Amino acid sequence: METPDNATAPAADAAEKPTGIAAQDWAAASADPQYRAAVVDLLGALAYGELAAFERLAEDAKLAPTLADKAELAKMASAEFHHFERLRDRLAAIETEPTEAMEPFAAALDGFHRQTAPSDWLEGLVKAYVGDSIASDFYREVAARLDSDTRGLVLAVLDDTGHGNFAVEKVRAAIDADPRVGGRLALWARRLMGEALSQAQRVVAERDALSTMLVGGVADGFDLAAVGEMFTRITKAHTKRMAALGLAS
Repeated sequence: METPDNATAPAADAAEKPTGIAAQDWAAASADPQYRAAVVDLLGALAYGELAAFERLAEDAKLAPTLADKAELAKMASAEFHHFERLRDRLAAIETEPTEAMEPFAAALDGFHRQTAPSDWLEGLVKAYVGDSIASDFYREVAARLDSDTRGLVLAVLDDTGHGNFAVEKVRAAIDADPRVGGRLALWARRLMGEALSQAQRVVAERDALSTMLVGGVADGFDLAAVGEMFTRITKAHTKRMAALGLAS
């Protein structure tokens, strides 16, 4: 998953002194069974997301117009699979079957990808840039409330694989060559924004531990007002990415 350099991450990345669970390590925080369940859900969702990203980038490489582009996407796909391996290994380390942790999220994520299948190379680039970045923003927000061990892992697997800057370069070049492309891609990006937010909300609503972490009940969870502020920050970050692509939001 990617949060490109030219898009500002949400405020959860701001340096603040951790308190509560965020100041604890996994050994201490996991004594709370509800918190442990929330982390298992979070890592399961992330792991399946990284696996899906690997598969999608490998498919997108087939649409690449040049061998250099194909090789670049293959490299990014490899980085996504490495992220998946780290999450899978972490789940195993905390005595959780990785496949079982991922399974509850497979249908929703697969459905999202079916509904937003790109029709060409450029739509695929915009989807990776916009869709994955929205997911990354969401997970970064949640990471601010996690124990130090889990937070470090989550932030590490959200590191930019290079796809963000690559997508911006290619999309802007295409718009410069044919300005009509911009209108079509702007509509596509708006659709992706709506689908990505809806999908994230559905996933959280269906998982009690995750929803409790967001709206309160797990120590240091978000309250409802904070959830609204979180989605406002994610929307603002999306607007900045649209501008980076040369698209009107």
